[in-house]
Amino acid sequence: MTQTEQDPFFDIRPYHDQEVAGAIADLIADQEFIKAILHYRFPHLSGPFGWLLSPLVKAALKRKWSSLNSVRDVQLQVAAYMKKTMANTTTEFSYSGVEQLKKDQAYLFISNHRDIAMDPAIVNWCLHKYGMNTARIAIGDNLLKKDCVTALMRLNKSFIVRRSAKGPREMLKALGQLSAYIHHSLGTEKQSIWIAQREGRAKDGNDYTDAAMLKMLYIEGRKQGLSFAEDIGQLHIVPVTISYELDPCDKAKVRELVQKQTQGHYQKGEFEDIDSIIQGITGMKGRVHVAFGKMVQPNVDSADELAAALDAEIYRNYRLFPINYLAAGVEHESIGAEDRARWQAKLAEHSEAEQQWLKTMYGAPVFKRQQQAEQDAAKQ
Repeated sequence: MTQTEQDPFFDIRPYHDQEVAGAIADLIADQEFIKAILHYRFPHLSGPFGWLLSPLVKAALKRKWSSLNSVRDVQLQVAAYMKKTMANTTTEFSYSGVEQLKKDQAYLFISNHRDIAMDPAIVNWCLHKYGMNTARIAIGDNLLKKDCVTALMRLNKSFIVRRSAKGPREMLKALGQLSAYIHHSLGTEKQSIWIAQREGRAKDGNDYTDAAMLKMLYIEGRKQGLSFAEDIGQLHIVPVTISYELDPCDKAKVRELVQKQTQGHYQKGEFEDIDSIIQGITGMKGRVHVAFGKMVQPNVDSADELAAALDAEIYRNYRLFPINYLAAGVEHESIGAEDRARWQAKLAEHSEAEQQWLKTMYGAPVFKRQQQAEQDAAKQ
């Protein structure tokens, strides 16, 4: 019997406790992984002195990671790193709604998506601070072009979404496996899941839930003979809104949007996603707020209805900052002279075409929340 036959999720799931030590040993022995650390940590020395620094990096990793023998050990290490990262890259961090969560319940957290790595990391940081187990993280295989990156992500409770599947049959098989794994994690293993509301970041600030992703979730429920509403009830879906005052990747995003607008396409560089991950982690975010919304009730009968319900809750819970109002051209009492000066300075760093996208990116949440408030008022 093959490994996959024994474990139907072996090729996509995160590592289990008994696999952690071996995966770490393989990572430290992976010269490509060591070169990547040298490249990003010591960019000016990695070339001429790589032969000298490489064994030093390996020795340092062995000392630091030798005691990691379980998934929890890794998560505690990540939590320590997150504490430093949030202290260095945010001016204020807050979260709300987490008190409604039961600590012994597994949830499917569906959030808006602005940053590749920080979105799930920040949600897990909130869960950790609240005393809950962290969630497993859905990550597209388009980000896993190197074996060492795949290993690193699977060590950090990530499971693989096979977006590269070709042909209807292979794609359906991959989606079925993914749906089954999410149900297995939530129902059998009682492990929460984080997944973005759509494939790819909302680079223009326009957050919306892709109904196709929700249809994927229902594949396993339909297989079990459940109605859409019954299946949704079992998944315990909680919409999450992540609000960043500043987007560390905003310059790269607006450049991409302008190129798509003017040339009709955009070609990513080989390591662009990795660069975005690093910039998103290390860049200044200003104030950050995470809002855990109300759990979706099992009274929706279709993916489109569920998408609309998720969007509505995400829009209601936006935390708006002065930069959002300034970008939207909306006056607000929170805007001060320093806010206006900083916004003008940011605009001055961009071309006219980029400025328009910058305004769209930061201003969209203002209009989304306003529209949702009007809809809510109309229903009363």
